[in-house]
Amino acid sequence: MNQNWLGILIRHLALLVTACLLVGLITNHYGASLAVGLGLYLAATLKQLLRLNHWLKHQKPDEPPPEAGGLWGDVFDSIYTVQRRDIRARDRLQALIDRVQDSTAALRDGVIMLDSDGNLEWWNNAAETLLGLRSPGDGGQPITNLVRNPRFFEYFHAGNYAEPIEMASPIQDQVRIQLVITRYGNNEHLLVVRDVTRVHQLEQMRKDFVANVSHELRTPLTVITGYLETLLDNSDGINPRWLRALQQMQQQGGRMQTLLNDLLLLARLEATDYPSENQPVDVQALLKSIVSDARALSGARGHDITLEVDANCWLKGSEPELRSAFSNLVFNAVKYTPDKGRVLVRFWQDGQGAHLSVKDSGIGIEAMHIPRLTERFYRVDSSRNSNTGGTGLGLAIVKHVLMRHRGRMEIASVPNHGSTFICHFAPAQIPQARNLRAARSVDPEQADGTQG
Repeated sequence: MNQNWLGILIRHLALLVTACLLVGLITNHYGASLAVGLGLYLAATLKQLLRLNHWLKHQKPDEPPPEAGGLWGDVFDSIYTVQRRDIRARDRLQALIDRVQDSTAALRDGVIMLDSDGNLEWWNNAAETLLGLRSPGDGGQPITNLVRNPRFFEYFHAGNYAEPIEMASPIQDQVRIQLVITRYGNNEHLLVVRDVTRVHQLEQMRKDFVANVSHELRTPLTVITGYLETLLDNSDGINPRWLRALQQMQQQGGRMQTLLNDLLLLARLEATDYPSENQPVDVQALLKSIVSDARALSGARGHDITLEVDANCWLKGSEPELRSAFSNLVFNAVKYTPDKGRVLVRFWQDGQGAHLSVKDSGIGIEAMHIPRLTERFYRVDSSRNSNTGGTGLGLAIVKHVLMRHRGRMEIASVPNHGSTFICHFAPAQIPQARNLRAARSVDPEQADGTQG
């Protein structure tokens, strides 16, 4: 109660007491007059309280408070003023919400608001078109029950929304959509759905073009390299100048064949999201074979190549694809590490999943190049790439293999102090014990712990 109301209350009580004393003076009953006066005042106050209570409990929307005089009139007027102010603020807020919803509804991209549990709260018309949501029947339903796609289910529950996800629309297979999730508020989710069919078609055309050209070039290149090999096998007495030319042609032909093979492998990896073969792979035996090949590649350069792998390490997936990815990382470490340098290959498992680390003491990579290393044909140093015979596709292949095996790659490097490439695999990629027993029954060879 503010000072004005307190002053009014004191004046009212003073007037009441004065009136009661005057009546008592006339009737010579001071106590009775004072008691009756205070009782009437309390009864009037109780009546106004009951009116206020009734209005608070049974008021209709925007119904003004009851009218009264005196102090209670001031109270009801103040309540009415606050009520009007709240109504105006509410109307402004509702108008703003309506404008936001109208503008969002006009977007071509689908916009969906989800609560902290992933249940639908609101969505626009484009979301209904792209995802097949129905209003209002789908309100309150979990988004993963309505968008039934294994990749989206994993993406949503993984909680890592740094990158968007692409997939076919649940209601139109020919429509390609991109989904991006952003957290806001109290761990609520904002899901944006975009139609990227045209971009996907252009990307698919590029992939098909590269794959078709690679197939078409493979046959004539095989013929050319075959004839070059025949000529070199019968090079006795040939002019040394021609011999040098034939040798260079054969070398460059080999590089072109390696490039075509890598392009065709990339085309196969991009054709599907998951490997067709998903069986337990003995990582220990796989890495022993790759390290053996790496030592042969090192040859006279004398690299110190060490393998550390826990016993009985397995991964679910395609053995040829994993071999391609792992060998790319290990062979790159050998190629870009000076003579007598060190290369450490480690594989281990923990509560976060499985991990492969390839660490070298090579020339290193500047930080500005690291984000683009997995782009196809991206070269940190074109001359260096030419000297080592690389195609610029190795790390792109590694990235696609990891994506197909629920993995990701982490790169750390310092110029002149070496590089470390770490592949992280989700716990779901570690086969269960019963699957391992089945795999061992097919291949009874057991691998022991290795460090060499």
